[in-house]
Amino acid sequence: MIIIVTGMPGSGKSRIVREFERRGFPSVSMGDIVREETAKRGLELTKENVAKVSIRLRQELGQNAVAKLTVEKVRRLLKDSRVVVIDGVRSLDEVGTFRSAFPDEEIIILAVHTPPHLRFERLRARGRHDDPKSWEDFEERDWKELKFGIGSVIAMADHMIVNDCDREEYEKRVRELVDRILAEH
Repeated sequence: MIIIVTGMPGSGKSRIVREFERRGFPSVSMGDIVREETAKRGLELTKENVAKVSIRLRQELGQNAVAKLTVEKVRRLLKDSRVVVIDGVRSLDEVGTFRSAFPDEEIIILAVHTPPHLRFERLRARGRHDDPKSWEDFEERDWKELKFGIGSVIAMADHMIVNDCDREEYEKRVRELVDRILAEH
């Protein structure tokens, strides 16, 4: 079974991924794939360089480029685990790539929704190199994600979790959702 975790930046995807990992299931981050590719190309890991490589990969390999680069890692992980989590799917093209590459695997899309003002606060507090420094940067990044098609993936989710609460409550919601998914599948 493949669990695709999607949501806008800062929505709380990594908390879900960590819960699956805590239970012994491996994950692959599509963002890490782009960062690895940026480093392979000899570029410094800046927001601008990662964005350029992300665009260049799509020009070179198609709109589902990052998914194509993720398939082999997922295939290796599925040899030793009944569940693999993929973090950061942004388009239905990417979902289609995984469905084509793994026709015998059940693929479940899990989406996280968090109100924009909360995501902005959390991203600023997180302080990763590609996190927005201003509301304008935040909106620009959101629009970029929406242009990739992330809204369509969220709309097609099999499960939706809302992260509009404190950390303790969200972690409780995540545990309950992961329990339910693992029990049903």
